[in-house]
Amino acid sequence: MQRRHCLAWLAGLPFAAGAAGTVHAQDKDKPIQIIVPFGPGGSGDISARMLAEFLTRKTGRAVVVDNRPGGNGIIGVEAVRNAPADGSVLLLATTSTHLANPSLFRKLPYDPGKDFRLVGSFGPGSTYMLVRPDAPYKTLQEFVAAAKKAPGSINYGHFNATSKVTGALFAHEAGIELAAIPYKQVSQAMSELIAGQIQVVFTDTVAGDAFVSSGQLRALAVHSDARLKRYPALPLIAETYPKFTIRGGFLGIAVPAATPVDMQQKLNTWINEAVTTDPIRSRLEGFAFAPARVSLAELATFERQEREKWKGYVDIAKLEVQ
Repeated sequence: MQRRHCLAWLAGLPFAAGAAGTVHAQDKDKPIQIIVPFGPGGSGDISARMLAEFLTRKTGRAVVVDNRPGGNGIIGVEAVRNAPADGSVLLLATTSTHLANPSLFRKLPYDPGKDFRLVGSFGPGSTYMLVRPDAPYKTLQEFVAAAKKAPGSINYGHFNATSKVTGALFAHEAGIELAAIPYKQVSQAMSELIAGQIQVVFTDTVAGDAFVSSGQLRALAVHSDARLKRYPALPLIAETYPKFTIRGGFLGIAVPAATPVDMQQKLNTWINEAVTTDPIRSRLEGFAFAPARVSLAELATFERQEREKWKGYVDIAKLEVQ
């Protein structure tokens, strides 16, 4: 999606730690900024840019998407935590930043439950298990057989907490050994997979869709609530491994916890309208997401429950806490 907004607007936005949220929400000339804590081309970046287009039309204000990758999303999250709590700076919240990181880092510099409030969701997502089109394994069973024949010889690329835990949990459930190769961005992992440097990547269907539809990569299986309408022959991972219940990638919008409730409600209303109205609704559904209207209270409950589940996933996968 082409950038429509000049990055020069960023210069006027206050990000310094301790900056007071004193700017009035009524200032309709102030840009809205959506900070994406990961690099361009990923699911968060794509979703944020769709929402930016909608909010520009809805509010008449400039909406800028700013990618702040690094540290499993921590750098971008910290930028929003220290921003004014007036609804002008939004965070693209993900499974990694709000659900998985608390279980993967001993000294996480933020508390997603205390420092932020979720105000919107793009809907439950799904996850592709991707390999090269010419990979010697054509089915999930053949992949597992190859991994068992040569333990540790198959590398999986991960680029955030979600993809790391998903790969480790799959290896645990399948009884195989996969070598984990870290990357800073999803685009790097995809490029390395296409080049044959790694053998498999687990990524959400938003980020993986273009690679699957173009034939650059092949999906061996998908993790979703049901088989995808676009690819009905593509099996679910859970059909073979019923205990593989890890939820597909979560994407939402969060604001600093001190943001006034009326502003949180306004943002919730706008985001609910955006994700349930075409063209965004159709695009999300095409990516195998299930957009729906979700209240602030429902989002809070979802976050608490899913974060607890991720503690269990990390324990089962026996991942070392950093």
